[in-house]
Amino acid sequence: MTWIQIAPTAVASFLASAVECVEAATIVLAVGTVRGWRSALAGTGLGLLVLVALVLALGPALSHVPERALQLFVGLLLLLFGMRWLRKAILRAAGTLPPHDEDAVFKSETANLRLARASERHGVDPIATVTAFKAVLLEGLEVAFIVLAVSAGGPGLLSAAAAGALAAALLVALVAVAVHRPLARVPENTLKFAVGVVISAFGIYWSGEGFGVGWPGHDLALPVIAGGLLAAALLGVRLVGRVAVAEVR
Repeated sequence: MTWIQIAPTAVASFLASAVECVEAATIVLAVGTVRGWRSALAGTGLGLLVLVALVLALGPALSHVPERALQLFVGLLLLLFGMRWLRKAILRAAGTLPPHDEDAVFKSETANLRLARASERHGVDPIATVTAFKAVLLEGLEVAFIVLAVSAGGPGLLSAAAAGALAAALLVALVAVAVHRPLARVPENTLKFAVGVVISAFGIYWSGEGFGVGWPGHDLALPVIAGGLLAAALLGVRLVGRVAVAEVR
C-alpha cells in the first residue's frame, strides 16, 4: 500500500467520524451533566465495545467477497451515503435548510433526561446508560460502515481507516472534556460538505471499478473526481441560493 491509497482512506474516515462523534458527544455530555458521569461512561463503553466487535467481525469477512462485486456494492452504498450528506450540506450552505444546532440537541436531551425518573442500580442509572449507549451505537454504526467501506480497496487499508476514525473520536472526546459543553462551534456543515464530497468521490471510484472502468492514473483519479464534485457542489449552492431568493421575491 502506498500513501496515495492510505492518505485518502484515512482522511475520509477521519472527517466522517468527526461529524458523527460530535453528535454522539453532545448526547453523552447531556447524559453526564444530568444523570451522572458513571452512567454516561458505562453506556459509552458498551457502545464502543459493540462497534469494535462489529468492525473486527466484518472486516476480514470482506476478503471472501468477489472483488468486483464488493467494489460495486460498496461504491453504490458510499455514493448514496455521500450524496445524502452533500445534499443536506448544499441546502444548509444555501440557507434553505436550517443548520444542525448542537446546543438545541443538548437542551432537548437534558430536558428529556430530567423528566425521566432516576433508578440507580449498583451506582449506574439504567436510563442514562441506555441513552448514552444508543447515541454511541447509532452514530458509531455510520462510522463503522465508513471504515469498512473506504477500506474495501485492500486488506491493508482497514488499519488506515480505523486509525482515522480513532483519531477523530479521540480529538472530539478531548475537546468535549476540555470545554465541557456541546461542540456548537464546530463547523459541522463544513465538515459534512467535505465528507459528502470525499465519500461520494470514493463511491464513484469504486462503482466504476466494479463496472470495469479503467480510471486514468488509477488511484490518482480520486482527487480529480473529488475536485469535480466540489466544483459541482459549490455551483449547486449558488444555484439553490438564487432560486430561494427568487421565490422570496
